[in-house]
Amino acid sequence: MPENPAPATPPAPPAPPATPERDRLLRLTADYVLEHGVAELSLRRLGQAIGTNNRMLLYYFGSKEELILAALYEASRSFPVLASAFAILEDRRQPLAGRIITAWEAVADDGNLPFHRTFFEVLGLAAHQRGRFDAFLDSVGTDWRRHAAACLRRDGVPGPAADDLARELVAVWRGLQLDLITSGDRAGTDRANAAVAASIAQRAEAYGGRPVTKP
Repeated sequence: MPENPAPATPPAPPAPPATPERDRLLRLTADYVLEHGVAELSLRRLGQAIGTNNRMLLYYFGSKEELILAALYEASRSFPVLASAFAILEDRRQPLAGRIITAWEAVADDGNLPFHRTFFEVLGLAAHQRGRFDAFLDSVGTDWRRHAAACLRRDGVPGPAADDLARELVAVWRGLQLDLITSGDRAGTDRANAAVAASIAQRAEAYGGRPVTKP
């Protein structure tokens, strides 16, 4: 089994030693950003909403950016179905195409939509305000692709080919996540993912991976 990766999230940011109060504020902040977003977030308004003040938030988290990243990471822990996607992709008892289909179902679960919305909001800020969320951008650019490539290599796909197929798979999933947010067409995204799953599984076998069987 994998080491319990948490898809679509930044790595846990460095933090001072946990205290009950810091943990409480972090949970409340995570709930707040999932409901209200981050684009217009101010520490003063947040502090008023969760029963503290901006000075205490800066004391515990250092900056607004570090607080947002910590809150996004904390929020991801509230969506265990999302975090299970790569455990599913690792389960070699299923054919590859079937694993890709089932993993996408975990990502696309309706209960994950609040997290997807917040994730893409932070991604938009990170893309336009370089330097504020660099760790987040680095994570978005590598984490899912690294996990997917590792799964493909364990299926026998050579390293460079595994990297290319993983890049394609993750790019498709990112696009389908955005499609879900904008269109709400779960059935359509499932069909698109199934077609990609079949294509990737066939090419993985051609590269030397495990034989393709129907999912």
